[in-house]
Amino acid sequence: MATESGADEVAIDAPTYFRIFKNGRIERLHLPPSLPAGLDEATGVVSKDVVLDTTTGLTVRVYLPKLQDPSNKKKLPVLVYIHGGGFVIESAFSSWYHNYLNLLAATASVIVASVEYRLAPEHPLPAAYEDCWAALKWTASAQDEWIAEHGDVARLFVAGDSAGGNAAHDMLVRASGNDDDGPSIEGAILFHPWFAGSKLVDGEEESSWEFNAKFWAFVCPGAVGGSDDPRVNPMAPGAPPLEKQLGCKRMLVCAATEDKLFATERAYYDAVAASAWPGTVDWFESDGEEHVFFLKKPECEKAKQLMDRVVAFIAGA
Repeated sequence: MATESGADEVAIDAPTYFRIFKNGRIERLHLPPSLPAGLDEATGVVSKDVVLDTTTGLTVRVYLPKLQDPSNKKKLPVLVYIHGGGFVIESAFSSWYHNYLNLLAATASVIVASVEYRLAPEHPLPAAYEDCWAALKWTASAQDEWIAEHGDVARLFVAGDSAGGNAAHDMLVRASGNDDDGPSIEGAILFHPWFAGSKLVDGEEESSWEFNAKFWAFVCPGAVGGSDDPRVNPMAPGAPPLEKQLGCKRMLVCAATEDKLFATERAYYDAVAASAWPGTVDWFESDGEEHVFFLKKPECEKAKQLMDRVVAFIAGA
């Protein structure tokens, strides 16, 4: 029986992932195992954890691909990756992300810096954004010996999936010239990014729209304008023009047709493509697949096709 305070009454339910109660308590259901850094025998990629802030726990897991020819001093592009999970679950250390980023580092020949950021509700937004920004600036500074020796921070990319894709957009906003010491970003890869808004977009399911509005209020209780806060709705009335939000030269937006976020992802891409932003934006669609399928089954044919497109994008194609 529910208590008088409603402590046992569910407010937001994402089956198999998390459950949020009316008193603000969260029950995390999706708990993949954490994997240690080190040598990945399958890919030859080696990884290590670097603690950036002992107070907040901000940590970056750096992945260095196997150098095929150690005498070749050509430096590798560098990619900062922001994991998904709605800002409430998941980790840079989880099996999903550790395995996928080993594969990405090896296939794309890219150094990856994966951000372990603070989660809501214990640390509401903008805590995650601030952690990711600090990690991005640290990566761009090449303070790390692997990045300094083997990385080319002039070819810096930022990427993320789901909520991490949303955070990647926020990194572009912060890098768009409003911060004098902001990094120069060549490209952004948004995998199935999470956006919302106070109005339905074409093709969006009403249940998904309602969930997103409620969920944004939970992870960012201080948001101005509710789900029309520009951080979750970059196309909201009163938001800065997109050409003033995007601090990179190129962008790849990836979506899956069976994803409940497909309509908002397409709306975001269309808005960027129609804006006065001088960069180039590409769209990649995985037919018949669901949200972040490539993390769940990275060896499937559609995941391989997506990886091929990401590799080509990083290479400049």
